[in-house]
Parts: sequence; structure tokens; C-alpha cells
Amino acid sequence: MTRESIEALLDATRLAGLETTDGGRVLAKVSSPDAKGTSYRSSLLEIEGDRLIPLTRGSASVGAVAAAEDGTTYFTAQRVGEDGEEADDAQLWALPVRGEARELASRPGGFGGLTVAGRHLITEIEVHSQASDEAEHVTLSKERKKAKVTAALHAGFPTRFWDHDLGPTRPVLAIAALPDDLAWAEPAAAPGAADGASDGAGDEDDTPPTQLLHVRHIAMPPGRLESWTVDREGTRALVAMADSRGELLTAENLYLLDLVGDQPPRLLREGSAEISYSPGEFSADGTRALIGRGRHWTQEATLSVGVELLDLATGASTEVWPELDHWVDPVWLDDSTLVATSDDQGRGSVWAGPVDAAAPDRLAGGPDQELAFSGASVAGGAIIAVASGIALAPHPVSIDPATGVVEQLPNPADAVAQTGTLTEVTATAEDGTDLRAWLRLPDGEGPHPLVVFAHGGPWGSWNAWTYRWNPGPFVAAGYAVLLPDPAISTGYGQSMIDRGQHELGGAPYTDIMALTDATVGREDIDAERTAFAGGSYGGYMANWVAGHTGDRFRCIVTHASLWDTESMGHTTDNAAWERPMREQNSRYNPKDFARDIVAPMLVIHGDRDYRVPIAQGHALWYDLHEFSATPRDDEGRTRHRYLYFPDEGHWIQGRGNAQVWYETFLGFLDEHVRGEGWERPATLG
Repeated sequence: MTRESIEALLDATRLAGLETTDGGRVLAKVSSPDAKGTSYRSSLLEIEGDRLIPLTRGSASVGAVAAAEDGTTYFTAQRVGEDGEEADDAQLWALPVRGEARELASRPGGFGGLTVAGRHLITEIEVHSQASDEAEHVTLSKERKKAKVTAALHAGFPTRFWDHDLGPTRPVLAIAALPDDLAWAEPAAAPGAADGASDGAGDEDDTPPTQLLHVRHIAMPPGRLESWTVDREGTRALVAMADSRGELLTAENLYLLDLVGDQPPRLLREGSAEISYSPGEFSADGTRALIGRGRHWTQEATLSVGVELLDLATGASTEVWPELDHWVDPVWLDDSTLVATSDDQGRGSVWAGPVDAAAPDRLAGGPDQELAFSGASVAGGAIIAVASGIALAPHPVSIDPATGVVEQLPNPADAVAQTGTLTEVTATAEDGTDLRAWLRLPDGEGPHPLVVFAHGGPWGSWNAWTYRWNPGPFVAAGYAVLLPDPAISTGYGQSMIDRGQHELGGAPYTDIMALTDATVGREDIDAERTAFAGGSYGGYMANWVAGHTGDRFRCIVTHASLWDTESMGHTTDNAAWERPMREQNSRYNPKDFARDIVAPMLVIHGDRDYRVPIAQGHALWYDLHEFSATPRDDEGRTRHRYLYFPDEGHWIQGRGNAQVWYETFLGFLDEHVRGEGWERPATLG
């Protein structure tokens, strides 16, 4: 039953995202196992009425997507060679209303995000740091490749991000004029290219290839491009640039770029040690734009997120929905109305209201149901979003902006069958705050063994479906799974963030233990057979729990976890960590309590994790051997285990590795919680 549950979860077709147009087009990107069943590939479908229309086929995997009102679909995809391996660089394709998909452009480094606006296609591309145009980029890239140089020289922070190295290229925006009719468009050489230019970016010829579309680089402001949005005509862009200057490792500045003229970048907002800015949607008439205003976590302040309405002519801005106590990223419903989604009491809500209102109205969702919503956009006057729940896989929905009625759209993804039941647990925190958690229960009366999952973030909530830490396989194996939302969780107002921000091992820990105490007091839970687990910040919490609860839990599983908060600050790619933690390191560092660890621990870490670097996992593994008080087995050997992934990052994304993750996790629980033997999968070696 357990293996079948894991495979059903991992082999399911997943909804990877929605792309919409104002005129009413809705495209869905789905991810599913490839023909070999060893990795995932993405494909595109269009949702039209009650029909699902496949747009792409074959073995190539779709990346970025942009939909045009005329029915054309632009996307990036990687070529697949005869050996079945994907090329390194994603290339640009278009599927016209009639005819087959056509490759528009190829280049060293491929293409990133896409947007179609007016008669322009805007894309994010990686460009050689010394190149001023595509011709120089092609030449310099080939020279570097031929010389077999892999080094990168940095002048700013960070040098890597999540699971990949940064440099030696830099991300820039590029723009191309779209042909009037792709079906009849003919390839052309790049402006200034010699006759007989090569047809492929991988050829030895240094000239840009003859192709349907040629992009022009946009002059970028100082720093590294972080995020961007484009106006409806495709003539201007808002960009956030992360820059290292003075005493600031990364300060995010907001600029307005002229995409079609010769105006220099205009600085709209300058970031600081306390505040950063991010681009949001332009209004339809292009005179205003929504921008994000984030307050950084510092030793004095807690993280907060707000939205402002910026007048692009005057530069003045006003706060949007100042009385809404939730974090939102709104989009325009019409010229005067915004819509947004947010976490909300372990669920989600859809909000709508005038841009100048003190607060919006809750249009759908809320505490009286079990759905969360994300990715709101507007198509044909309807609100389109992804809905999911703790026990309900993501699916597309349409929400009537007048009535709030939620209608399920044709679902291109699989509905993953779930066993057991879903209920809630409540408790009261030490400071009197009301606390709550989801509890997934197996079939049968119990009492059931319990595993407690601490969420990551640390800003987050157990309110939606996840394919990574999915409770389903554990419930199918007979475990109850507790999903607590302690201090620092989102969806409960800013005060919930403030309670835990400056004591990562304080109120969040005592909140989780209060909810655990309430859960083990139930008749259907076996209080003597419990385990604790978490990833990222949840892994920090697992390590903290290990050093503070003795043998209360029979075992603890810690994934991509923070072990030494002081060294973490100097090695992570996250510039926002070290300074705020300087005072907390002496009070809330799990490493300082290594000698108090009694429960056996399963340590899980990926070598390509740059957010919580692999050194954290290695140090934890050493300290467990050298300092922990965990009794050894009958042969005098450690009862701790280390599941190491040399080619994974913060998240375990490979199909085979994900199965091993679930199987090893559950095997460790069975051994220590139930006292059952476990035979390691042969694939582990």
C-alpha cells in the first residue's frame, strides 16, 4: 500500500502553472514523468470551454510560456538528442493558430521568462558579461567554451542561488518585434550579419544564426536583474535590480525602462537595509503600476509585505489596502479594482476591492472551507486561479468577480486519490494566542502512531497541497500526520509573524509542542509512538526539537536543515540571514545542544543546496557521531542515518530520488516508531 501510494503521487500529472490573456485565453502547463519514467517533462494544453486542447507533444520539455490574444502561443523548449538527453539551452518556439510549431530563435544560453505585449516579445536572457549585443555574445561564448574555461569573476553578492551558480553571464531583458503572420514568416539574418550566416547557435561560425526572430538587448541599470513586469503595449518595463554597494550586500532598487526608445533607466525607488521594492502590474492605461514594498527582517524589525500604487508620471505612491492584515500580490481586475489571493487561517482567500479602498472584501475562500488559492489572474473578465488543499491536488478554477462563485475548470492534471480523513487540532499558546493545525488521520479507529511535520520558510503555512512533503504516503502507511502553523506562520496576520521572528527557537517551538500535546491527548493517537520531521526552517526546528525533548520522540527526520545558525549566515546565498541572526545565534543555535540529543536522527541533504549549504548537513552528521547522547545499537554502531543526494539541491526533484526520499523516510519511521525491520531499496546501493 505504501509503495503504491508513493508511486501514485510521483507519477501523477501535475498542474505546473496557468497562463492567461485579458481576452480570455487560459493555458495550462503540466508536468508528468517522461517515457522512461525517470524524470519529468512539461507540456502545454489550452482550456477552452469544457475542452482540453493539447498544444505541444513529443519529448521536449516546455519552459517559459507567453500567450498572445491572436491565438499564438510562444514557449521555450529544450531539444532532445538521439541519446534522449536534453540540450543545455532552451530555445524559443511559437505555435501559430494554424500550422505546426516553429522554432523562432536559438542562442547560447537559451531564453528565460517570456512576455507578449502589443506586437513585441520581451524575454529575459543570459548574456556574456562583456557582450553589448547578440553577435558579441555568440562570439565570446564560443571563445570561452572552446578554451574550456568555467571560472567566473564576481564583484557582488551572491555568487550562487538556490541550486545553481551565478555568472559569468548576466541576466538582461531583450525585445523582438513579432511578425504579422508567423505561418508565412521567413527566417532572416540578424541585422548586420553577413550573407550565409549559420543556421544554428552551436555551429563554429561566429555570426548570429539566420532565424525568424532576433532580439535586441535592453540597456540595464546597475546590479543584477531580479524580477520584471511589462506594460500592455510592450514599451516599458519595471525591473528590480539587486546591487551590492556600500555596506549593503544586496539592495533591490526599482527602475522604469524604456524598451523601444532611447530614454535611460529611471530610478523610481532606492532600496536600503530596511526596505526593498519589487515590480507589479501596470494599469491598463499605463499611467500607474502596483509595486511591492517589503520591510526586511533585521535585528529590530520583522519581515512584512505591502503593496503601493505608483503614479508613473509624478513618482508619488499610496499604500494599497492598508487595513488588510494579509500578505497579497494583487492584479488589476479593471481600471479601478484589484484582486489577490492570500494564505488565510490554514486555508486561502480570494480578495477583491477598489484600488483606493482601505481593505478589500473576501470574494471566495476563508476559514469556513478547506481550499487555498494561488496565482490569480484575469481572463475574459473572470478570475482564474489554482486551487488546492491539504488533501486535494492543484486544479484550475474560475471565480466570478461579482458573486464569488468558484467553478472548476477542466483539469489537465491528475486528481491523486487520498485515504483517511482530515480534521483540525487547536491549542492555546503560552502568551494566550489561539493556535491551530491540520491533522491527517489514517483509516481505522487507532490509536495511530503520529509524525509531526514542521513547515519551512520560516514564513509559510500548511494550507495547500505539496508533492514534496505530502502527508498521503504516510497516512497510507498508517501514520497520523500533524501539520502545525506556529508563530511566524503566514495567514494569521502580522502579529503572528512578529511573535516568532526574533526567537526562531522560542515561540514557534512552544507553539508546535502545544499543538502536539493537544494531538497526543486524542484517543485515536498513540502518544507513545511519535516522531518529528521538518525541512529547511522545519529542519532547523527538527534539530532544535532533537536537542530539547530528549526521548519524547522515537526518531527525528531533518531535511536541508540549519544546524549551526552562525556558520549558516556566512555560507548561504541568502544575504538577509546573517545580520538579523547575530543576537539570536547565542540563544537559538541547535548546534549548542548536540550533547542533549537522544532520539535517532535521519539527516537528509542535497549537495547542490546553496540556500542551506551542504556544510550544515556535514557538520550535523559529524556532531551526531561525536557529541550526541543517542544510544548505539547492539553492535556499538550509530543509530543515526544520513541520506545524501550529490545532484539535488534544496528540494529533491528527480523522480527516482524522490521515491527513495519517501521510502527511506518511511523506513526510518517504521524502524524506530513501530520497531519494524526495513530493507533498504536496492537502488540505494
